Parts: sequence; C-alpha cells; structure tokens
Amino acid sequence: DVYKRQAKSASEDTSTASSASTSASASLQTDTSLTIEDGDTVNIDYVGSIDGVEFEGGNTKGNGADLVIGSHTYIDDFEEQLIGHHPGDSVDVTITFPEDYGKDELNGKEALFKVTVNGIYK
Repeated sequence: DVYKRQAKSASEDTSTASSASTSASASLQTDTSLTIEDGDTVNIDYVGSIDGVEFEGGNTKGNGADLVIGSHTYIDDFEEQLIGHHPGDSVDVTITFPEDYGKDELNGKEALFKVTVNGIYK
C-alpha cells in the first residue's frame, strides 16, 4: 500500500495485526444504513491513479484493507473523506502526495482513489 505514511513492511505488519484483532472482537457489518464516523474501523477496496493512470501499490486488488478512521495511517485527508459514507458506497478520494514522499513518480502529485466501502466493524 504505497500511500500509507509508515514504511511498507511496518504498515503490513500493523494491518495484519489490527485485522486479526479487529475481526476477533467485532464483525464486518454491511448494513447500508450504517454511517462511517471518526474512530470506526472500516474495510475498503481502492484503485489509485494519477492523471488517469493506475500506479504501482495503489490497488487492493479486491483483497480489502482495514483502516481506522482518524488514525492518520493514510496520507493527507484520505480517511476524513470517508466519514459520512455507508457500506456499499463508492467514494472518490482525492489526495496530494507530499513533495518528499520518497517515490519520484508520486512526490507532490495529486491522486484519485476510487474507494469502495465494504463494511464497518461493529
């Protein structure tokens, strides 16, 4: 997941750990009447692109990713743009990579993520 703030291996370890603990204490709810709020753990899929071209590492490939809203795990205001949406929603999330992100092809670039909200853990 190229756009996470943490180093790739650290974020993968964290995601795996949080996913395991999340699913043990809560179940993924797909009820479309639920609304994403700050602090919720959600499961999302996404495809990221810059100028209409997908970039490496910016796609969950349908495997889903757990994300705690407000954790600032993802860059910019990615998480905040999901607040108010519901399971089943498709959301366009626009972010700008920091100038010093560390990948020349992404540094300072605006990216569009087509996000699907799979559910909210409750």
